[in-house]
Amino acid sequence: MIWYTLLIGAVAVERLAELAVARRNRRWSLAHGAIEAGQRHYPAMVLLHTGLLAGCLAEVWAAGRSFVPFVGWPMLAVVIAAQGLRWWCIATLGRRWNTRVIVIPGMALVTNGPYRWLRHPNYAAVAVEGVALPLVHNAWMTAVAFTVCNTALLTVRIHCEDAALASASASASASAGAARIDRVTG
Repeated sequence: MIWYTLLIGAVAVERLAELAVARRNRRWSLAHGAIEAGQRHYPAMVLLHTGLLAGCLAEVWAAGRSFVPFVGWPMLAVVIAAQGLRWWCIATLGRRWNTRVIVIPGMALVTNGPYRWLRHPNYAAVAVEGVALPLVHNAWMTAVAFTVCNTALLTVRIHCEDAALASASASASASAGAARIDRVTG
């Protein structure tokens, strides 16, 4: 159980690194005219993700969950793959990546990297990790609880983000149309 506690600690450190990147990117985005949406659901998201880590440890320690190698090792590989996908998303979006819903009007949508295949690849990574991380050490109740809560939260979050992205995309299209008109009439 000690090594699992260390794994959860490493994931927590990774989350803190994400928050540092997000904070820096938020400042940059706001300085470039960004608009933030979804502030009301953000605290619930932070609570849910913190609860995932705490639940993993609490269930393993309190319920005496044992490591089941034929489940635990593959789930650890899935956790590592989810982290890879998450950081691929972060690298692809660069300064535009954030834990919050922040869009800069007029900027085109990113369609390369993992966004070439999935509209919300970071959320796929979160969903997969939310199942795999608890199951590394047989914390199945945490996996189920997180999945149910995360599904509800992502329903709200994706609707909010899609609306914000549509608004930003409309601004980009209007700007592009105005630029074409200026070239033709100018």
